[in-house]
Amino acid sequence: MIDVCLLGTGGMMPLPNRYLTALLVRYNGKCILVDCGEGTQIAMKRRGHSAKPIDVMCFTHYHADHISGLPGMLLTMGNAERTEPLLMVGPKGLERVVNSLRVIAPELPFEIRFMELTGDEMSFHMEGNPEFTVTAFKVNHNVTCYGYSFNLRRQGKFDVEAAGSHGIDKKYWNSLQKGETVVSDDGRTFTPDMVLGAERKGIRLTYTTDSRPTDSIVRNAAGSDLFICEGMYGEMDKLAKARENKHMTFYEAAGMARDAQVKELWLTHYSPSLVNPVDFMQETKKIFPNTIAAKDGRSFELRFTED
Repeated sequence: MIDVCLLGTGGMMPLPNRYLTALLVRYNGKCILVDCGEGTQIAMKRRGHSAKPIDVMCFTHYHADHISGLPGMLLTMGNAERTEPLLMVGPKGLERVVNSLRVIAPELPFEIRFMELTGDEMSFHMEGNPEFTVTAFKVNHNVTCYGYSFNLRRQGKFDVEAAGSHGIDKKYWNSLQKGETVVSDDGRTFTPDMVLGAERKGIRLTYTTDSRPTDSIVRNAAGSDLFICEGMYGEMDKLAKARENKHMTFYEAAGMARDAQVKELWLTHYSPSLVNPVDFMQETKKIFPNTIAAKDGRSFELRFTED
């Protein structure tokens, strides 16, 4: 199960009723924050979340509306007596940008570790959770920008008959089911593939903002249970502006959701001038029916599909 909370849905500047786009992803006790614009702390508190347990911060890019809330967030984490290291992930220049912002938050009781993204695509596992993979993929904005796909693998069912046929004692079953190789007391080696069936469908969550439509988004979002994508403009006559500023319209996002065959699309990162995103949903749903004009705080639990 993956817990998802879209903390804010605004682009460019926070509004009284709309915080800047940020995403909170939680799995198996691990917590990931994607982007941290001005007001993200307040958005978290309004949803009952604490900044202290954040394990990883991922940044799509370094425009102010995606990172300007970082100094205050770090200070809050420090004041909460956090001591565990914090991993930060982002495009090239991450350490320089973060250290520049830390001029007003120079002393923290925890270490910051940096993972700078290189190339068109890069993946890493969550510490202690090898089945949970985060993939960063380059998109098309006016600065270097990445989207993120979160993938939770689901291993095959344990085959009791297979375990019996190999003469594997029950005391080793739990370890094999966890994907571990074991050596029995009599020196025999047993591997998970001896007792596990074919891998079952897992969970995929894909998140992207600040981009023109690209093949990399469609490819990484393919088959996602949830696709969260920027919809900067809902007005039909804003396509030229979207192209000029390297952003997206509702209809382009819906087209990618359709092409990627995702289950559900949440639109986010609205222009400040877009007062009522829902006004444009009728036409958007003609392209991809399962589209939602997300509001701040929208949350959902992504669960495995039962066999």
